[in-house]
This record gives sequence, structure tokens and C-alpha cells, in this order.
Amino acid sequence: MERPCSVQGSVTITNHLTQKVLIVHCRSKDNDLGAHAVDVGATIHWSFGPNLFGGTLFWCKLAVQDRRISFVAYEQGVENRGIWFVHDDGVYGTHTKVFLKAAWTRP
Repeated sequence: MERPCSVQGSVTITNHLTQKVLIVHCRSKDNDLGAHAVDVGATIHWSFGPNLFGGTLFWCKLAVQDRRISFVAYEQGVENRGIWFVHDDGVYGTHTKVFLKAAWTRP
């Protein structure tokens, strides 16, 4: 998943669910990273190079059993670290403090 160029950003998603495999499907306008099964305690990570025209945006859909979350995992120009922790009540990110980014929904 990594490109051999100067790195602009990266995204890390770690599964902290209670005994559940997490399905992670992330994409940008130009790249569909596909669906990945992430075991409890495991992490998925990718990095990417600069977009010459700006506007790099990665969004992810997460699924576990009958629950879903969709969220922006990285947006160029928005101060975030692209580091996410998935818990039973939702997805948490870090910046200067931990915050709840999105809660689980049922389809």
C-alpha cells in the first residue's frame, strides 16, 4: 500500500473491539484500498505521497457484525494525526486529546 515517494501523510487504524474482527474499507478519490479484516489488537496502516493539486482525502467504512461507521480518516490541510482506535462504542482519534470521531450505527 505504500508509494515510494516523499510521504505526505499516513493513516493507522487499530482494532480495540472486544473479541470481534473489524472489516476496514478505505479509499480516496484515486485509490480504493479494498476491504481488510483486522483482528482484535491488530493494526492496519498506510502512507501516501503528496498530491500536487492538494485535497488529499481518505474516508473509511468500518463494519463489525450488524454495525457500521463511515468517517474521514485523513484530510489534507486539516490538523489530524490519522491515528484511529476502534472501540465498542465508536472510533476515537488523537490530536491534543482523545476524542470520539464517530459512533456505531445499524443499517
